[in-house]
This record gives sequence, structure tokens and C-alpha cells, in this order.
Amino acid sequence: MIELIDFILHIDQYLFEFVNQYDTWIYVILFAIIFIETGLVIMPFLPGDSLLFATGMLAAQPNSMNIYIVTLVMLVAAILGDTLNYTIGKHLGDKMVNFKLFGKQPVKPEYLEKTQQFYEKYGSKTIVIARFVPIVRTLAPFVAGIGKMHYPTFLSYNIIGGCIWVIGVTFAGYFLGEIPLIKNNFSKVVLIIILLSILPIVFSYFKERRKLGVK
Repeated sequence: MIELIDFILHIDQYLFEFVNQYDTWIYVILFAIIFIETGLVIMPFLPGDSLLFATGMLAAQPNSMNIYIVTLVMLVAAILGDTLNYTIGKHLGDKMVNFKLFGKQPVKPEYLEKTQQFYEKYGSKTIVIARFVPIVRTLAPFVAGIGKMHYPTFLSYNIIGGCIWVIGVTFAGYFLGEIPLIKNNFSKVVLIIILLSILPIVFSYFKERRKLGVK
């Protein structure tokens, strides 16, 4: 867990090392990370927003990744990942919900409940909105599959959400990453990104508590 937190907070440094060490294979690595995070319901803790932002930052550096190629690669990974997750939910959803690994449920019931609340509030638009919310991002297509959402509808929102998320966050890193305040305080920027991502969940939680009269 400590190693994962360090990777997320200093992902810009790790990416720089990966580019130097693996050269063009970095595109395959980035594809794999985004695909696994969005495609496997048991892997919701992988970095998403911070990875896209850091990739954009690094692509702005001379002799680094091509911003257009890397954005396309991660976009394809995000769309295919959600598609895989939807398929798993549709065909294996009930079994996965009750599946236990070493006595623990990888798909936590509280996460599923929170994702279901998103669907109750936003409907099919959840597929788009969830792209910017950690954990819910991974579970949304899975729950859509369990609920047998009409696939053309799911695919449309999947593509729209993937484009907004990948292109928006990656190019934000590309254009903002060279600002000294951001470049020299990347770990703090990551924390801010994570905080902004989970704000909808926190706000929803306290809103529900107020409705129930819980202080």
C-alpha cells in the first residue's frame, strides 16, 4: 500500500524513468494501466486522473512521448476497458459480487451501493460522470452490465466519457504542466486532483445523512 501511494504521488518521476528505460514500450505500459483500471472491477485503486495528467506533463517535454499518439492509446484503452467491464458484469456479475479472494470480497458491497446511488441520480450519464470519480469509475460499467443496460446506449456514453476524460485531463497536464507552481509541486497537485475527484462522493454522503436526520 505504501508503494502504491508513493507511485501515485510521484507518478511523474516514475513515468520519466519508464520513458528512459522502456522507450516506445511506454505506450504499451500506459495502455495496460488504463485498460486494467477501467476493465477489471477488482482493480479500482490504480491511478487514473493523476496518470493522465502526468502523462500530459511529460509529453510536453522535448524528446518525450508524442502527445497525440499517447492520448489515442489511452483513449482506446479506456473505451475497451469499460467495454470489458460491462461484459464481465453482464455475464458474471452475480458471481463476481459474491466472489471472495483470501476470505475477502474484492468487489466491496459499499462501493457497489455507492455506484448504484450514482445511477439512481444520474441514470445512463453515470458512465460519463464516473470517469472523474475514483472507484466509481471502475464499478460503473460493471454495474451497467449487471443491470443489462442497452449496449448501444452504454457504448455511446462510454465513448463520450472516455473522450472527455482522457483528452481533457491529458491535455490539461500538457498545457498546465510547465507552469512552475504545478511542475514543482506535483505531489500536492495530485492530492488536489484526488480531493476534487472524491468531493461528489463526500457531498452525497453528507446529503444523505442530512435527509436521514443523522448528525
